[in-house]
Amino acid sequence: MTSGSAEEFTEYRRRMFGLAYRLLGSAEEAEDAVQDAYLRWSRADRAAIEQPGAWLAKVVTNLCVNRLTSARARRERYVGPWLPEPVLTREGALGPLESAEQRDAVSTALLVLLERLNPTERAVYVLREAFGYSHRDIAGVLDLTEANSRQVYGRAVKRVAARETRFTPAVERQRALVESFVSAAREGDLARLERLLAEDVAWWSDGGGKASAARRPILGRVRVMRFLSGTVGKLGGVPGDVLAVRVIEANGSPAVAVWLGGRLYAVVGMDVRGDAIAGVWAVLNPEKLAFAARQLAEAA
Repeated sequence: MTSGSAEEFTEYRRRMFGLAYRLLGSAEEAEDAVQDAYLRWSRADRAAIEQPGAWLAKVVTNLCVNRLTSARARRERYVGPWLPEPVLTREGALGPLESAEQRDAVSTALLVLLERLNPTERAVYVLREAFGYSHRDIAGVLDLTEANSRQVYGRAVKRVAARETRFTPAVERQRALVESFVSAAREGDLARLERLLAEDVAWWSDGGGKASAARRPILGRVRVMRFLSGTVGKLGGVPGDVLAVRVIEANGSPAVAVWLGGRLYAVVGMDVRGDAIAGVWAVLNPEKLAFAARQLAEAA
């Protein structure tokens, strides 16, 4: 590949990664899909490509649809809850997140819901909702008719629409609540932790059989507090040079990064609704933390 064509591909690389990640929910697989697209780009007759961005979007989308077909089977055999890989977003890894809608489009909550969709439904939904494609353009990307694209989109919206529409505070307010959560956990202040949780809070842990984690969601403030009382007690005796905690931004929202013995141990995302934490997603599977660990190391 010439340096000129490589530079041209680089112009679209971040956008293609953002597309692949939204489709796959996996940063590592998204990187692989973008790399495969890069190889196809290197062999293509670019004189025949009128719109490089559209050409690459079609290639990446179809690569991801094929990957999703096999990924669904793997996720059905996954040990415990499956959660998407966390991605740090403050530096624009998934594109600009300047509005609440843009942040919501990469949120863990939405990516979990997108697992309900089949590969084609997910592709149509992401192209329409996150990238603003017309149904005519989507039809061209996925080799559908325009009418079929509309029908698939309608089904996808209905399946994702079960999502509750509760008030989401500004990012600054979300961060303040997450920082309060971290402070209370460090101090072992269980009463304060309880006040920060919504009554119907849900806690998901993804260890994938490779890290100790709850294999079922923990539902309700009482059960979550019972879980936290044991966890906070264990962490309370760990020296500060062994356990490190920092509030970061992952998937468009404040999250908590936890290092144990110098290794990224967990990334904990939180869904803040109103003045309380309504959902917690703790990713502990070390394979799913590799991308975020590299991002954090580069940032440091």
